Amino acid sequence: MTNSDAGAAALPKNPALSDTGPLVDEKLVLWYFLASLAYVFIAMMAGFLFSLQFLQTYPFEGSEFWSPGRWRFVHTQGVAYGFIANAFLGALHWAVPRLTMHRVLSTKLSWFIFFAWQAILLATVAGVLSGQAQALEWGETPVWIDPVAQLGLILVAFNFLTPIFKTKGPMYVTLWYFIAAFIWTPLVYAMGNFLPEYVIGGSAAGAIGGLFIHDLVGLFVTPLGWGLMYYFVPIILKKPIWSHGLSLVGFWGLAFFYPLNGIHHFLYSPIPMFLQYGAVIATIAVELVVTTVIINFFGTIIGRGDTLRTVLPIRWFYVGMIFYFTTCLQCAFQVTLTFQKIIHFTDWVVGHAHLVMFGVFGFWILGILTHLLPRVMKASGWYRPRWNEWHFWLTGIGMLVMFFDLMIAGLIQGFAWRDLAPWEDTITSSVPFWQLRTITGTMIIIGQMLFMANVVLTWKYMRVPYEHPAPTPTPTPQDEGGAAPAVA
Repeated sequence: MTNSDAGAAALPKNPALSDTGPLVDEKLVLWYFLASLAYVFIAMMAGFLFSLQFLQTYPFEGSEFWSPGRWRFVHTQGVAYGFIANAFLGALHWAVPRLTMHRVLSTKLSWFIFFAWQAILLATVAGVLSGQAQALEWGETPVWIDPVAQLGLILVAFNFLTPIFKTKGPMYVTLWYFIAAFIWTPLVYAMGNFLPEYVIGGSAAGAIGGLFIHDLVGLFVTPLGWGLMYYFVPIILKKPIWSHGLSLVGFWGLAFFYPLNGIHHFLYSPIPMFLQYGAVIATIAVELVVTTVIINFFGTIIGRGDTLRTVLPIRWFYVGMIFYFTTCLQCAFQVTLTFQKIIHFTDWVVGHAHLVMFGVFGFWILGILTHLLPRVMKASGWYRPRWNEWHFWLTGIGMLVMFFDLMIAGLIQGFAWRDLAPWEDTITSSVPFWQLRTITGTMIIIGQMLFMANVVLTWKYMRVPYEHPAPTPTPTPQDEGGAAPAVA
């Protein structure tokens, strides 16, 4: 059975409806997206505030509550769990029912998870600002929040895995990625937040912490991000993914190599060297796997290259893919023992982290929001499409310049430290780069403000009476109700 046959056979007459009502609660999708935008603005303002301390202009000196270190936690946690997680949950509520032709396990549970997740995020912000953060990178959430967050991740898995496991016949590669994320994420969160805190200590805890740091990206954010790309790109381009075989290579390569990467955060540490060497090899292997995925998506856009100019979501997606290839290529070099001697603890690492978390997954999310928000707001279109173009260019140029700025700063810092230059000299040489970082961060924030203003005005002026689409007699895999790239 071909992909087209499998997709057509699996779809009912109207992919937007089920026998008992709409497949998707579009209001819930909208609320998740709006929450995501709110948190990314808060997180970016926290990052801007944090950057001011490097310019000796921090406005809240001497205040424990406004301590830059605490607001850094708001910045990182807000991006990961506020911006990215909320947007992914909204997109999953849109995509999973359309791919499976089954609603989620419980709409009431979905709403409960939404409000509970926002409460967890607000409690996390209150906890870290009051000095209750844990000493674990990316796991700074207060200890009393961890069990609640763990339960929430399990409920999310049950809510989405139920419709997925109801599907009959071949399964889309998109769903393979989703299944993996729903299984891996609760396990990764438990490993990182409970084992170092209560069970394991010393260098072993460092190894577990390294696995958690990287697996949070590779086994939570990455499979959901790539899964959504395998869903949205073929829909918008109206053509199937280029290679079914490469899509499987990408999935199994991620599953095999990515869990072994984490210890590369702790090279030259007391962790056994065979584990460090293994992490280096696995990290380089991931870049080879990523290359197959990038080839697959750029093969898909052959013949539709005009969409990079005319379709803004596609532009967001593919720029994010280029950034993904770049950050993984960079990672393959920076994890080597030779490179680590220079760039460890420098701004190079900060630029790398910004590129992968916002330049990749943030760009994909912004593309999804640009594509879906008018529809879930029941709007006839964007109030000011030109503002969305400005949003893209301010954000894209700001992110690219920030990345190169911090990468160059990191090299200067690293070589100066290697040559035992006076510490004051390394600070002086870094100040211009820190100034440029704040400027580029301001560009990105202005871009988000334009987009948010466009969302508000679109809601106010562009909404139209909404009717469910009429049944269509012969849907195809390219229809938005059931399109996906390939079956596995």
